[in-house]
Amino acid sequence: MPRVRRVRGEAFLALALLNIFVLITGFVALDVIEARPLPAVPNPVTRADGAAAVETTAPTPADPERIADILDDPMSSSGLEDGLSGYVVDGLTGDTLFERDADAPVTPASTTKIATAVTVLNAVGPDHVLHTEVYLDPAENRVVLRGAGDATLTVTADSAAYPQVATLEELAEDTAAALADLGLDTITVGYDDSLFTGPDTGPGWKPNYVTEGSTATIHALLVDQGRVDPDVSTRVPDPPKAAAEAFADQLELAGLTVEGEPAEADSVGEPIASADSAPVSSLVEFMLLASDNNMAEALGRIAALEMGEEPDFPGAAAATHRVMEDLGIEGVRLSDNSGLSTKNRITPRALVRLVRTASEDPALNATLTGLPTAHSTGTLAGRYSEYSTSSDAAGMVRGKTGTLDGVSTLAGTVHDQEGNVFLFALMANSEGATGPQLDTLAAALSRCGCS
Repeated sequence: MPRVRRVRGEAFLALALLNIFVLITGFVALDVIEARPLPAVPNPVTRADGAAAVETTAPTPADPERIADILDDPMSSSGLEDGLSGYVVDGLTGDTLFERDADAPVTPASTTKIATAVTVLNAVGPDHVLHTEVYLDPAENRVVLRGAGDATLTVTADSAAYPQVATLEELAEDTAAALADLGLDTITVGYDDSLFTGPDTGPGWKPNYVTEGSTATIHALLVDQGRVDPDVSTRVPDPPKAAAEAFADQLELAGLTVEGEPAEADSVGEPIASADSAPVSSLVEFMLLASDNNMAEALGRIAALEMGEEPDFPGAAAATHRVMEDLGIEGVRLSDNSGLSTKNRITPRALVRLVRTASEDPALNATLTGLPTAHSTGTLAGRYSEYSTSSDAAGMVRGKTGTLDGVSTLAGTVHDQEGNVFLFALMANSEGATGPQLDTLAAALSRCGCS
């Protein structure tokens, strides 16, 4: 698909074209969605390859002793015993089925994004949109591009893509039309990145996160998550300026004459053009599926602004902590909202409580619909393959992954052989910890006939 960005395509198109589970009050459904996720329905569930994975049966309550038995051997052989913690509950009743250091605060890596998702959905609602705007400064004959924190903003996009994202192409065309009404055809370009404040890298971030392409520096104005090219991970050194330069190119394609180079400027007056993001529910799904760090930090700041906190790393963390307190969820202490920070601490119990809370409140459901599916979508697409010992759990496990040096985490939902849904969090803070080691544990839960 021309001009559809690889990472965003993997995340967004997966929502429209691939089967996903939707967990609401303990049931899992597999729906192909074209717009927003459909309401959940009971079994059957299908695997990622479309074959029936489970016979349609009434769920039978699982026995905690049998859950412990089925996890004992893979945990012992995982090599993660000293640094492994976990928590499993019945998705329908919330009853505890298994716990191992469930209240231990450990480094969560990108499972932090589950807390971020719940926070922003709670703060602004699933239908909230972000407006990237253009202002006209008549005194300077200058248009100013103002960032709104939309990390999915791109230059051009496929008109058939789901969901539609804001583009500089459309924004430039609308700007040119507005200027034509004013009799203007020659302008200069400024850019305003002032919506977010504070440092552009987070506490506990390693110096190589940006240079290796894990994230761009954090800004309210950037295009394609600050990538040099949409199909590579390398990031530009100055995302706001790069966005303004791309906008200037689009203005010229729209028929305007642009003089000089883009420069920082204040946005004054009323906007003359605006490009709206997809709703926050879709931004959350994108963030979770692609594990996009720039989108996560932006959403944390959007929540902070709504809640009267400063839109920086401490303010976004404070907003998250306030939402956790309001929801009665203990065990979440953050320094950033992406999970790149080595200073973050979340307990397995807190992650499971977040998943359960999202299943009980329709306004928070995007937290679940955005979870990657084993060997199918997002950051789990390459795991649970036919070449792994966990392959039989393909399509049965949906979870947010987390990876840092010495950290591997996985939290989400799993469907067992008797129609039960389990909510789980598995967290390894151990040298050499890897995702496939945790996959064996989630796969063991999926094989369970544990009544």
